[in-house]
Amino acid sequence: MTRFVRRIALSQFRSHAATALDVDARPVALVGPNGAGKTNLLEALSMLSPGRGLRGAAVAEMARAPGALGWRVRATVETPEGAREIVSTGEPEGRRRVEIDGKPAAQGALGAVAPMLWLTPAMDRLWIEGAEGRRRFLDRAALSFFPDHGAAALAYEKAMRERNRLLRDGPADPAWLAALEARMAEAGGALAAARAATAARLNAAQSGAKTLFPLAEIAIVGDMEQRIAAAAGTPSAHPPEHADIVEDFRAALARARREDAAAGRALIGPHRSDLAATHAAKGVPARLCSTGEQKALLISLVLANARALAADTGAAPILLLDEVAAHLDAERRAALFGALCALGAQAWMTGTGPELFEALGARARRFAVAETAAGSTVREAA
Repeated sequence: MTRFVRRIALSQFRSHAATALDVDARPVALVGPNGAGKTNLLEALSMLSPGRGLRGAAVAEMARAPGALGWRVRATVETPEGAREIVSTGEPEGRRRVEIDGKPAAQGALGAVAPMLWLTPAMDRLWIEGAEGRRRFLDRAALSFFPDHGAAALAYEKAMRERNRLLRDGPADPAWLAALEARMAEAGGALAAARAATAARLNAAQSGAKTLFPLAEIAIVGDMEQRIAAAAGTPSAHPPEHADIVEDFRAALARARREDAAAGRALIGPHRSDLAATHAAKGVPARLCSTGEQKALLISLVLANARALAADTGAAPILLLDEVAAHLDAERRAALFGALCALGAQAWMTGTGPELFEALGARARRFAVAETAAGSTVREAA
């Protein structure tokens, strides 16, 4: 069984005034100069999934003309259960509205219809920059396995902001603080459990895989995640079995009120966790590997995520790979294309030259993207 975007139509999205593509299940190569609108098309595709898309941009930023009537992305997605219609609309006031099969839907529902994974050039520095980007990468992977992960993250952030405000403005009602800390602990337990389960899944999916990309052993640096991972059995994304860990976190938040008030923020919790990766064959932390090795480790994790999802659902997720081939040698490019085709994944890839995708041969559809005065244009290439 396969899952793929069969048709995508953009209206007033970034540089695309009106663009429509009809494709099949094969990988798609988008070729054109920098600034032509290739990444904008990938970003539009990412609006078929939950969250803020592959750039993390605000809804209003995606409109072709600021202050205009917003933007729209409409797609037909083939799934193992049949064709589904998705419409994602960016409204002028900055809200995003989603419809599935003609009915209003929550963003979270998109994860089951069109699960997506992506890589962008900005992620190339994942292992050497701050922990926030690594948490975001891990949470995106967790969301692919556990659709309610996003709701847990929102609940945690909301409770934490309220607690921070009360501690900052003071004097705070102890009963209200206790209630917020209980919410933080419950949502934090769900976050940590899903992350621990995701890390275990990614490590397992890499083990024994026949690939030229190195195995990236990952571990979460965070008290709750580490305690859950150390518990007997395979980590679960359902926190009730970790009630003691959740209660310990709630109690720690209560003890930390004075320190958190002085700092103006919560100093403990899964919002401060990090993701560590090691080049398994060399035993070297990813942050100390070469630039090429760091990219290869990242690709290895994305492929592992895709393999694990394919095993779960019977169909690989849709992959958005921005400039993924640019810094790979010919052997690794061929290995990547082979892995994508073996998975049966529809991968949307961008590149500045057609030579980057020669190894795909007839296994891919190719489109030329160009910038014109009227906006980006896309046409099928030979």
